[in-house]
Amino acid sequence: MRYFVLIFLPFLSIFLQSTFLSFYSIKGAIPNMLLIFVVFYALLNGKRKNAAIYGFLCGLLEDLYIGRFIGINALALGITAFLIASVEGRVFKENLLVGIITVIVGTIINSVILFLLSLISYKLLNLDTGIFINMWYQSLYNLFLAVPIYAWYFHSTKNGLLRMYGEI
Repeated sequence: MRYFVLIFLPFLSIFLQSTFLSFYSIKGAIPNMLLIFVVFYALLNGKRKNAAIYGFLCGLLEDLYIGRFIGINALALGITAFLIASVEGRVFKENLLVGIITVIVGTIINSVILFLLSLISYKLLNLDTGIFINMWYQSLYNLFLAVPIYAWYFHSTKNGLLRMYGEI
């Protein structure tokens, strides 16, 4: 059941982002639920290789849905998951504040990586402050969604559907 949920969550995230949540944007920024789930996976499961692969596959799904520049979101989410998973053993994951801060840091890391990859891949890029303003609004939006999602995800990882087999 764990693997089914881990496969279902990215599809649900993209569906909610592109339908329901797009109507409730803040200054044009919508939450990145896919990023939230990837960050929580990396934080709570902790294996850098697995987190990077999961982030890459989720980003690839997003790239295929968007249909432009296949691989940019995949690389950005893979690198973000790898970096978040590298601090997994050093934080107290039971604290809700850790989950919230991790989502904010993950959003900033992902936005910077996306910006750098866009800078490399586009021949002409208009460097304006809109990219960074959007990053802050998205961080704020992700922060509000991170609270209930982290509570569910943490509980599910310890005792529910996302619990690894063999764990008590």
